[in-house]
Amino acid sequence: MPPVLEAEALVSGYGRVRILDGVSLSLAAGEIVGLVGHNGMGKTTLLRTLIGHLPTKAGRIHFAGRDITYTSAAARARLGVGYVPQGRQIFPDLTVIENLRVGEAARSGPSGIPMLLEQFPPLKALLRRPGRALSGGEQQLLALARCLLGRPTVVLLDEPSEGIQPSIVERLARHLRDLSAGQGLGVLLAEQDLQLVAQIAQSVLVMRKGRIVAQISANDLTNPTVRRELLSF
Repeated sequence: MPPVLEAEALVSGYGRVRILDGVSLSLAAGEIVGLVGHNGMGKTTLLRTLIGHLPTKAGRIHFAGRDITYTSAAARARLGVGYVPQGRQIFPDLTVIENLRVGEAARSGPSGIPMLLEQFPPLKALLRRPGRALSGGEQQLLALARCLLGRPTVVLLDEPSEGIQPSIVERLARHLRDLSAGQGLGVLLAEQDLQLVAQIAQSVLVMRKGRIVAQISANDLTNPTVRRELLSF
Protein backbone atom coordinates (compact mmCIF):
# COMPACT_ATOMS: atom_id res chain seq x y z
CA MET A 1 0.00 0.00 0.00
CA PRO A 2 1.46 3.41 -0.93
CA PRO A 3 2.37 5.73 1.97
CA VAL A 4 -0.09 8.44 2.92
CA LEU A 5 2.51 10.40 4.93
CA GLU A 6 6.17 10.65 3.97
CA ALA A 7 9.11 12.58 5.35
CA GLU A 8 12.39 12.83 3.47
CA ALA A 9 15.64 13.93 5.12
CA LEU A 10 13.91 16.29 7.57
CA VAL A 11 15.97 18.85 9.42
CA SER A 12 14.26 20.88 12.14
CA GLY A 13 14.75 22.30 15.60
CA TYR A 14 14.34 25.34 17.82
CA GLY A 15 15.98 28.53 16.61
CA ARG A 16 19.56 27.73 15.75
CA VAL A 17 19.49 24.46 17.68
CA ARG A 18 19.17 21.53 15.28
CA ILE A 19 17.25 18.59 16.74
CA LEU A 20 16.21 16.53 13.71
CA ASP A 21 19.11 15.55 11.50
CA GLY A 22 17.90 13.99 8.25
CA VAL A 23 14.85 12.00 9.38
CA SER A 24 13.00 9.95 6.77
CA LEU A 25 9.90 7.82 7.35
CA SER A 26 6.67 6.68 5.72
CA LEU A 27 3.25 5.74 7.04
CA ALA A 28 0.53 3.92 5.10
CA ALA A 29 -3.22 4.10 5.62
CA GLY A 30 -4.29 1.63 8.29
CA GLU A 31 -0.74 1.26 9.62
CA ILE A 32 0.43 1.92 13.17
CA VAL A 33 4.11 2.79 13.40
CA GLY A 34 5.78 3.14 16.78
CA LEU A 35 8.42 5.79 17.43
CA VAL A 36 10.59 4.92 20.42
CA GLY A 37 13.68 6.27 22.15
CA HIS A 38 14.65 7.97 25.36
CA ASN A 39 13.44 11.46 26.24
CA GLY A 40 15.32 14.18 24.41
CA MET A 41 15.99 12.11 21.29
CA GLY A 42 13.69 14.19 19.04
CA LYS A 43 10.38 12.31 19.02
CA THR A 44 8.21 15.29 19.96
CA THR A 45 10.20 17.57 17.66
CA LEU A 46 9.50 15.19 14.79
CA LEU A 47 5.76 15.15 15.43
CA ARG A 48 5.66 18.94 15.81
CA THR A 49 7.51 19.31 12.51
CA LEU A 50 5.18 16.90 10.72
CA ILE A 51 2.09 18.79 11.90
CA GLY A 52 3.66 22.18 11.10
CA HIS A 53 4.16 23.63 14.58
CA LEU A 54 7.89 23.77 13.85
CA PRO A 55 9.29 24.87 10.49
CA THR A 56 11.17 22.45 8.25
CA LYS A 57 14.70 23.72 7.71
CA ALA A 58 15.57 21.09 5.09
CA GLY A 59 13.90 18.04 3.57
CA ARG A 60 10.32 17.46 2.39
CA ILE A 61 6.98 16.29 3.81
CA HIS A 62 4.32 14.74 1.57
CA PHE A 63 0.76 13.87 2.52
CA ALA A 64 -1.48 11.90 0.14
CA GLY A 65 0.92 12.73 -2.69
CA ARG A 66 0.90 16.45 -1.95
CA ASP A 67 3.91 18.46 -0.81
CA ILE A 68 2.96 20.04 2.53
CA THR A 69 6.47 21.03 3.64
CA TYR A 70 5.56 24.69 3.97
CA THR A 71 1.82 24.30 4.52
CA SER A 72 0.44 25.74 7.78
CA ALA A 73 -0.56 23.50 10.66
CA ALA A 74 -4.21 24.52 10.21
CA ALA A 75 -4.14 23.58 6.54
CA ARG A 76 -2.52 20.24 7.34
CA ALA A 77 -5.29 19.53 9.84
CA ARG A 78 -7.94 20.32 7.22
CA LEU A 79 -6.20 17.97 4.77
CA GLY A 80 -6.41 15.13 7.29
CA VAL A 81 -3.35 15.21 9.55
CA GLY A 82 -4.45 14.94 13.18
CA TYR A 83 -2.28 15.62 16.23
CA VAL A 84 -2.69 14.68 19.88
CA PRO A 85 0.16 16.42 21.74
CA GLN A 86 1.96 15.25 24.84
CA GLY A 87 0.07 16.49 27.90
CA ARG A 88 -3.30 16.35 26.04
CA GLN A 89 -3.78 20.16 25.89
CA ILE A 90 -7.56 20.07 26.15
CA PHE A 91 -9.35 23.30 27.07
CA PRO A 92 -9.63 23.10 30.88
CA ASP A 93 -12.40 25.70 31.23
CA LEU A 94 -14.59 24.15 28.53
CA THR A 95 -16.83 21.18 29.21
CA VAL A 96 -16.29 17.85 27.50
CA ILE A 97 -19.04 18.53 24.95
CA GLU A 98 -17.59 21.99 24.24
CA ASN A 99 -14.13 20.50 23.72
CA LEU A 100 -15.64 18.01 21.28
CA ARG A 101 -17.45 20.75 19.37
CA VAL A 102 -14.16 22.58 18.97
CA GLY A 103 -12.76 19.43 17.38
CA GLU A 104 -15.22 19.54 14.51
CA ALA A 105 -15.63 23.32 14.23
CA ALA A 106 -13.80 23.45 10.89
CA ARG A 107 -15.82 20.59 9.38
CA SER A 108 -19.14 20.90 7.58
CA GLY A 109 -22.01 18.45 7.51
CA PRO A 110 -23.75 16.52 10.29
CA SER A 111 -22.05 16.33 13.66
CA GLY A 112 -19.93 13.27 14.28
CA ILE A 113 -20.24 13.57 18.05
CA PRO A 114 -23.14 11.09 18.54
CA MET A 115 -21.32 8.34 16.65
CA LEU A 116 -18.04 9.12 18.36
CA LEU A 117 -19.64 8.84 21.81
CA GLU A 118 -20.67 5.32 20.88
CA GLN A 119 -16.99 4.58 20.31
CA PHE A 120 -15.94 6.35 23.51
CA PRO A 121 -18.73 5.48 25.99
CA PRO A 122 -16.90 6.76 29.12
CA LEU A 123 -17.25 10.30 27.76
CA LYS A 124 -21.06 10.10 27.71
CA ALA A 125 -21.34 10.60 31.46
CA LEU A 126 -18.83 13.46 31.43
CA LEU A 127 -20.28 15.77 28.78
CA ARG A 128 -21.09 18.64 31.19
CA ARG A 129 -17.92 18.30 33.23
CA PRO A 130 -15.13 20.86 32.68
CA GLY A 131 -11.90 19.56 31.26
CA ARG A 132 -9.92 20.40 34.39
CA ALA A 133 -12.17 18.08 36.45
CA LEU A 134 -11.26 15.01 34.41
CA SER A 135 -8.66 12.46 35.38
CA GLY A 136 -5.53 12.14 33.25
CA GLY A 137 -6.95 9.10 31.50
CA GLU A 138 -10.28 10.81 30.82
CA GLN A 139 -8.43 13.81 29.41
CA GLN A 140 -6.46 11.53 27.09
CA LEU A 141 -9.64 9.90 25.81
CA LEU A 142 -11.12 13.36 25.25
CA ALA A 143 -8.01 14.56 23.43
CA LEU A 144 -8.08 11.59 21.07
CA ALA A 145 -11.83 11.89 20.52
CA ARG A 146 -11.54 15.62 19.80
CA CYS A 147 -8.80 14.92 17.27
CA LEU A 148 -10.88 12.25 15.52
CA LEU A 149 -13.77 14.68 15.07
CA GLY A 150 -11.57 16.52 12.57
CA ARG A 151 -11.83 13.34 10.43
CA PRO A 152 -8.10 12.76 10.01
CA THR A 153 -6.62 10.01 7.89
CA VAL A 154 -3.38 10.14 9.90
CA VAL A 155 -2.93 10.82 13.62
CA LEU A 156 0.34 11.86 15.24
CA LEU A 157 0.09 10.70 18.84
CA ASP A 158 2.63 11.84 21.45
CA GLU A 159 3.09 9.80 24.65
CA PRO A 160 -0.59 8.87 25.18
CA SER A 161 0.14 6.56 28.12
CA GLU A 162 1.95 9.21 30.16
CA GLY A 163 0.49 9.52 33.65
CA ILE A 164 -2.59 7.38 33.12
CA GLN A 165 -3.70 4.11 34.66
CA PRO A 166 -3.21 0.76 32.87
CA SER A 167 -6.93 0.19 32.26
CA ILE A 168 -7.17 3.44 30.29
CA VAL A 169 -4.00 2.56 28.37
CA GLU A 170 -5.63 -0.73 27.39
CA ARG A 171 -8.77 1.10 26.29
CA LEU A 172 -6.69 3.48 24.15
CA ALA A 173 -4.90 0.51 22.61
CA ARG A 174 -8.23 -1.06 21.64
CA HIS A 175 -9.46 2.20 20.13
CA LEU A 176 -6.32 2.61 18.06
CA ARG A 177 -6.38 -0.97 16.81
CA ASP A 178 -10.06 -0.67 15.87
CA LEU A 179 -9.59 2.68 14.12
CA SER A 180 -6.59 1.41 12.20
CA ALA A 181 -8.18 -1.84 11.11
CA GLY A 182 -11.76 -0.62 10.65
CA GLN A 183 -11.33 2.90 9.28
CA GLY A 184 -7.87 2.76 7.74
CA LEU A 185 -6.46 5.34 10.13
CA GLY A 186 -2.68 5.69 9.98
CA VAL A 187 -1.03 6.31 13.36
CA LEU A 188 2.48 7.48 14.20
CA LEU A 189 2.82 6.71 17.91
CA ALA A 190 5.65 8.28 19.91
CA GLU A 191 5.70 6.35 23.15
CA GLN A 192 7.94 5.32 26.06
CA ASP A 193 5.71 2.39 27.03
CA LEU A 194 7.29 -0.36 24.93
CA GLN A 195 4.59 -2.83 25.93
CA LEU A 196 1.92 -0.59 24.40
CA VAL A 197 3.95 -0.14 21.22
CA ALA A 198 4.58 -3.88 20.92
CA GLN A 199 0.88 -4.52 21.44
CA ILE A 200 -0.47 -2.38 18.60
CA ALA A 201 2.29 -1.34 16.16
CA GLN A 202 3.18 -3.13 12.94
CA SER A 203 6.68 -1.66 12.82
CA VAL A 204 8.85 0.47 15.08
CA LEU A 205 11.28 3.29 14.38
CA VAL A 206 14.11 3.73 16.87
CA MET A 207 15.20 7.32 17.36
CA ARG A 208 18.49 8.48 18.79
CA LYS A 209 19.94 12.00 18.82
CA GLY A 210 17.61 13.30 16.13
CA ARG A 211 18.04 10.39 13.74
CA ILE A 212 16.17 7.21 12.92
CA VAL A 213 18.83 4.59 13.66
CA ALA A 214 16.78 1.43 13.05
CA GLN A 215 13.43 0.10 11.89
CA ILE A 216 12.38 -3.10 13.63
CA SER A 217 9.28 -5.23 14.03
CA ALA A 218 7.05 -4.79 17.06
CA ASN A 219 7.99 -8.33 18.14
CA ASP A 220 11.62 -7.24 18.40
CA LEU A 221 10.68 -5.02 21.34
CA THR A 222 10.36 -8.14 23.47
CA ASN A 223 13.89 -9.28 22.54
CA PRO A 224 16.28 -8.43 25.40
CA THR A 225 19.25 -8.15 23.03
CA VAL A 226 17.45 -5.65 20.80
CA ARG A 227 16.27 -3.64 23.78
CA ARG A 228 19.77 -3.53 25.20
CA GLU A 229 21.64 -2.74 21.98
CA LEU A 230 19.20 -0.35 20.31
CA LEU A 231 17.19 1.11 23.16
CA SER A 232 19.28 0.64 26.32
CA PHE A 233 16.12 -0.44 28.10
